[in-house]
Amino acid sequence: MTESTGFTTRQVHIADETVSAEPRALPIYLTAGFRFTDVEHSADHFGTGAGFGYSRTGNPTVDAVERRLASLEGGDQAILVASGQAAVVCALLSLLSSGDHLVAATQIYEGTRGAIIHNLERLGIETTFVDATSIDEWRAAIRPNTKAFFAESLSNARNDVLDVAAVSGIGDERGIPLIVDSTFTTPYLLRPIEHGAAVVVHSASKFLAGQGSVLGGVIVDDGRFDAAKSGHLYPHLTTADRLGGPSYAEKYGRRARGQYIRESVVPRLGPTPSPLNAFFIGQGIETLSLRVERQSANALAVAEWLAARPEVVGVDYVGLPSHPHHALAERYLPRGSGSVFTFTLAGGKAAASHIAESVEIITHMTHLGDVRSLILHPASTSHAGRTEAEREEAGVFPGTLRVSIGIEDVDDLLRDLGRAFDSLPASTPQREVVVL
Repeated sequence: MTESTGFTTRQVHIADETVSAEPRALPIYLTAGFRFTDVEHSADHFGTGAGFGYSRTGNPTVDAVERRLASLEGGDQAILVASGQAAVVCALLSLLSSGDHLVAATQIYEGTRGAIIHNLERLGIETTFVDATSIDEWRAAIRPNTKAFFAESLSNARNDVLDVAAVSGIGDERGIPLIVDSTFTTPYLLRPIEHGAAVVVHSASKFLAGQGSVLGGVIVDDGRFDAAKSGHLYPHLTTADRLGGPSYAEKYGRRARGQYIRESVVPRLGPTPSPLNAFFIGQGIETLSLRVERQSANALAVAEWLAARPEVVGVDYVGLPSHPHHALAERYLPRGSGSVFTFTLAGGKAAASHIAESVEIITHMTHLGDVRSLILHPASTSHAGRTEAEREEAGVFPGTLRVSIGIEDVDDLLRDLGRAFDSLPASTPQREVVVL
């Protein structure tokens, strides 16, 4: 291209090729598409999926973060998407079709529950909700058309621990995969695939990114799809394509489910992650273990402090020996019990509102997994769409507050809470203290 080329042409094309370099940090490929060297190159990409052609179907920045997450989670492959909600929905739609049946835990995020009740149901997918902690309920809920189990590793808000091995074992008897939302535990604290789960999802906006600035989600497949055992449940994985070509199972073997998510579900539904967001998630992952370790230690100290306050009638933190699932947590979460939990005040909503509005270091907002400590009133926010009975079943009462503990100096967090508690009106109810 010469200087005689037109101004507008030059402003678009001049210097659009950078000098080759080897950056130490993950580079951001912020581009919609990629050059092909020739027609054969483009045909090979569209035929095999190799390389990169368009960022909706693959991007080097996104790919690097996916490979890192697959390794940390102990899975075969990871697919990064635009949000945690997209990860859940895409994982479910990779297995479920109209007329199918899903068994899901009652103790799940309200956004997921809403998607199941209001969206999947409208598509002809029926769901039975069960108590995540009842192995008998999981088994009894199975039908001939059941195609998936879904649960969270650590529930919001009661901190119920999922017995991953037991629940996945029940599904495995029928070839039914368990999908686990492991956002609260992260791969540093728990890797569900190692205990039998088939698919793991995360809201990468939370602990994986860590800084609270970007949205993202991830689906991790175990790469253990068994067509002989489960193929009859998933004809979309075992039948030839519309042109008579090989099925996903024939092309990819045990990787068929993950490849179907990557090639047929995510790019067609379109929850494409921004390469910039992928970069920030990748940066966050580099300090994941350090943050989660600190957050878990801080959370335990805060939970112990809250449990000793007379204004608090209950602390649902599985790291406390008083929690009914503490022994199960010691088995599944030896590195720490996470940093998201609830506590309930005897003074009801008035007392909870006072605490949420009086803390200064702890931020009042809807999010979790941040380096900053956060607080929220679930009954009027995250669980507002449930009936009072459903909220109580989930451990959410008018006086319940949810906290996500960050990496701050724990003494500062305790002082912040102490100031808020000490400023409660003198008439605020307290639990009865039994003197022996």
